[in-house]
Amino acid sequence: MQIQTVINTNQMKQFQEYLNRTTEAAPLATFRILFGTIMLVSLVRFVSKGWVKTLYIEPNFFFSYYGFEWVKPLGNFTYLIFLVCALSCALITIGYRYRIAIILFFISFTYIELMDKTTYLNHYYFISAIAFILIFLPANAYYAVDARLKPELAFQKIPAWCIDSLKLMLGIVYFYAGLAKINSDWLFKAMPLQLWLKPQYDLPVLGFLFQQEWTPLAFSWAGMLYDLTIPFLLLYRKTRFIAFVLVVVFHSVTRILFPIGMFPFIMIGATLVFFDAKSHHKALKYLSIIFKINKTRFDNGKARFTKTLNGAAIRIRILICFFVIQLLFPLRYLLYPGELFWTEEGFRFSWRVMLMEKAGYTQFIVKDAVTGNSFYIDNSEFLTPFQEKQMAFQPDFILEFARFIQDYYKQKGIHDPIVSVESFVTLNGRPSRIFINPTVNLAKEKDSFLPKNWIIPFEDEIKGL
Repeated sequence: MQIQTVINTNQMKQFQEYLNRTTEAAPLATFRILFGTIMLVSLVRFVSKGWVKTLYIEPNFFFSYYGFEWVKPLGNFTYLIFLVCALSCALITIGYRYRIAIILFFISFTYIELMDKTTYLNHYYFISAIAFILIFLPANAYYAVDARLKPELAFQKIPAWCIDSLKLMLGIVYFYAGLAKINSDWLFKAMPLQLWLKPQYDLPVLGFLFQQEWTPLAFSWAGMLYDLTIPFLLLYRKTRFIAFVLVVVFHSVTRILFPIGMFPFIMIGATLVFFDAKSHHKALKYLSIIFKINKTRFDNGKARFTKTLNGAAIRIRILICFFVIQLLFPLRYLLYPGELFWTEEGFRFSWRVMLMEKAGYTQFIVKDAVTGNSFYIDNSEFLTPFQEKQMAFQPDFILEFARFIQDYYKQKGIHDPIVSVESFVTLNGRPSRIFINPTVNLAKEKDSFLPKNWIIPFEDEIKGL
């Protein structure tokens, strides 16, 4: 008992020492500048391409996340949300009114992310996660307008855990993405890269390479090994530069091959946080020359320590809870029966990046329970082509649209409409097969976190994690 008490005391002492360990604030300052700048460019790009109108204003129907049905686009006022988000990015970049700016960014960006499930992307979730972490970090302590205007906020050194928390988030993303690639389709059938690479025959140099039979398999294994090892290679000083070159090459190639927007630039920029402070000081020095900023004003030698409450800072407790969720939430798929790629129960928000090629055909049938009359629904009457494409192979989309159809035709005078589907889906090049039980009245099914027993079981096996 005494030995256990000594061990616990030593652990608490080590934890307290870690909390008060300081490091240079320059890496966090450059991270803030890059994050704010890249996100500002992303938002301007999004608006300039007309995507706000086509994705959030023109559609008549929007797919909601379970529990967030109240989050909807606001018509033309949706532009106001993007404006608030963009302005907060500008303030984050220069470090002015930082705490308010990062909270506004987190709320507005996450609201945009939740407005329509159709637009779900892993990197949107990543941005929200990083923004949440940044709320609790003193990213305005160095090389920021706040630090210039309020000397009490200015620190050249900050707690080491502030930098480590960003490294940990990046490590979780990469490592879970690598674990997800340890499956038979990816490693032994080179699916879906087999389907994606060969059509890229017209690319200079790479086009010829993609026609070789061994290329998709080599890329699949390389992608898995890259994701699993890159966080550790970045942490180790002797391999850091080579690891960063791999990051740049990897994300440059994915940017060329796939329409994934600003994500490669976000990941490349975020990876710079692994480099030592000298590199960041050099970068800030060059930035100071360009914008004629006196960098020495911020080099005050002051260190900010973690203020503790009952042995741990409140912000530390919040971030610990956050990271526990990040570590456990991607594993929730283990609680569901059936093949994950088929049912997609527990698939989202688990860092499973571009792991499958899935397409479907879903035709809804409405039957009047009183008269027995039935008819087919024209999906395009309610959905955009993009929404219809996404809905066709995702069970929760299908259920939500079925319930919408029920409500719609109730208002049209059908007392008790029965809604069923004829649904066929293909996964990773397999022949199309029946997806949803056609005898089930989806109008009577409720969305929840429970398994959806009306999904027809997968008639194949994908081994792995």
